[in-house]
Amino acid sequence: MTSRPMHLAAHFPGVNNTTVWAEDAQTSPPPAGPGGRQIAFSSFTHLARTAERGLFDFFFLAEGLRLREHQGRIHDLDVVGRPESLTVLAALAATTERLGLAATVNATFNEPYELARRLATLDHLSAGRAAWNVVTSFDAFTGENFRRGGFLDRADRYTRAAEFVATARELWDAAAPDGAGQPVAHSGQHFRVEGRFGLPRSPQGHPVVIQAGDSPEGRQFAATAADVVFTRHGTLEAGRAFYADVKDRLPAHGRRPEDLKIMPGVTFVLGDTGAEAQENAMEIRRRQISPQNALYALEQIWGIDLSGHDPDGPLPEADPDVDSTFVQGRVKHGDPRQIAEKWRALSAEKGLSSRETVIEATGRQSFVGTPAAVAEQMISFVDQRAADGFILVPHLTPDGLDPFVDRVVPILQERGAFRTEYTGTTLRDHLGLPAPRPRTEAGRG
Repeated sequence: MTSRPMHLAAHFPGVNNTTVWAEDAQTSPPPAGPGGRQIAFSSFTHLARTAERGLFDFFFLAEGLRLREHQGRIHDLDVVGRPESLTVLAALAATTERLGLAATVNATFNEPYELARRLATLDHLSAGRAAWNVVTSFDAFTGENFRRGGFLDRADRYTRAAEFVATARELWDAAAPDGAGQPVAHSGQHFRVEGRFGLPRSPQGHPVVIQAGDSPEGRQFAATAADVVFTRHGTLEAGRAFYADVKDRLPAHGRRPEDLKIMPGVTFVLGDTGAEAQENAMEIRRRQISPQNALYALEQIWGIDLSGHDPDGPLPEADPDVDSTFVQGRVKHGDPRQIAEKWRALSAEKGLSSRETVIEATGRQSFVGTPAAVAEQMISFVDQRAADGFILVPHLTPDGLDPFVDRVVPILQERGAFRTEYTGTTLRDHLGLPAPRPRTEAGRG
């Protein structure tokens, strides 16, 4: 049986507290001082070049507009320094040739003209490899770094994002080969733009638009505006349900199923045998969830100071404070009280300590096994339409992608599930996305 073609991307996992930095990294030693490997260009170049060696579609950078805090203190295990994505990718454009370059940029705290110009510039510099991961924010904590503060109601974040993307596309469409371009006159609920775009039409016309969001509003936004969806559904059943729901929304907007690629973020752990892979996966979890990190995970759920709690003892007896602002800058996934009850049940069932419960409950390894087994699992997800491909998040930074490229990619290629060479030059070529047709007249709001 011929497998469906698989799309692959690599995520640089440098903005979370579960990243394990390689002590024996093949890259140059980390620089001394604040930031270390997190802001070392060698870290970015190693992972990006590995992804390009593996013929991946694109390299993906997250964004952090404010560091997380515990009771007014910076999260100790958070990374020190979060580089601005487009700046890093502009530098990587000179060190890579075919790999797509995807930046996460917030649609709440930016303006369409300025960001459309920066993305088009990256598309020119990279000869058509730019992508924009659209994210939104409604919290006043992040907004304190910006003049407007937390002005945006939660219900308005997708309406602003949708208009933001539409306005950026009007600007890109108004560009002309000679740079003169058509005038733009956009007047909407959130933006008013009157002028001309200051760049020639970029190689892709529109940089690829990526969207991450699983809510009903996020799914609808993806169906109307995105080229790629970055989702977090990990099981085959959940992936198939999400895939069918989002793809079924496309015809109402004049789009075909192949016009939108669904790529969940996944992890992998390899071993020469299945048992060794499982042992490696558990060792990774132990390294990620140190005693101190376990307490931070508990504080995120309970919303109280647990600095005196014994991570090797039982879970906290107190109930979570659902109105707490003790932990700020993290996205909450679910009701803390329900999560605490699930963790207590898990702890009681298996006789686990606080730290062991966190390790068990927050396991993130998506595919665990031998290279052949991992390849088969991934092919099954794509063939059964739970995904069009995957955004790989290696646990070990910056060398964690190397084993996948060296040991799994060749198997995917042998199975006919993945390319053996780049056949195009732009990111749209890699993803099989149609080129947007330029407008013949100025965009209107």
